[in-house]
Amino acid sequence: MIATVWIIPAPASAEPEQAPSTVLEKISSFTDRAADIAIEALSLVGIRYRYGGNSPEQGLDCSGLVRYVFREAGGTNLPRTSNEMSQRGQPVDKQDLQPGDLVFFNTLNRAFSHVGIYLGNNQFIHAPSTGRNVRVEDMDMSYWKTRFNGARRVLEAEPAPR
Repeated sequence: MIATVWIIPAPASAEPEQAPSTVLEKISSFTDRAADIAIEALSLVGIRYRYGGNSPEQGLDCSGLVRYVFREAGGTNLPRTSNEMSQRGQPVDKQDLQPGDLVFFNTLNRAFSHVGIYLGNNQFIHAPSTGRNVRVEDMDMSYWKTRFNGARRVLEAEPAPR
C-alpha cells in the first residue's frame, strides 16, 4: 500500500512547524514503533497470568503486560494500573484504531479495569485472568464488544526507569 503525504506550506509570516523530512521520519517512526510493540507483545503469548505480575518470568497481569511491552519495545514508561493508563496519550475512536493502541474494557464493574494492546484487524493481545495465559482475542466477541470502554494512542516515547 502506498500512502500519500500532503505537506501544506505554512503562510509566509509563520515559521514552519516541521520540515518535510521530519514529518516523514515521524510517520516512519510510528510505523516501526507499532511493529515493535506488536512483535514484543506477540512474543509473550502463552506467559501465565499473575495478579500484580510485571515480568514474563514471574507472570503478567493485564497492565503489567502492557507496561512491560511498551517499556521493552520503545522505552515508554506507562503507569502501573489500567485506570491510570487510560489517562495517557490521546483518545481514539474504535473505528480509528491502529496497531499499538491501548484498548480498555470494563471487566470488574468499573471503567478501565482491563487493558490490552490492539494488533489490527479487530484483534488485541492481553493477559486475561487467573489460570489463563497471555493470548490474542477478537474484539468482535460479544464479551469484549459489550465491555469496550475506549482506546488511547500513546505516541511519545519516554525513557523508562531501569
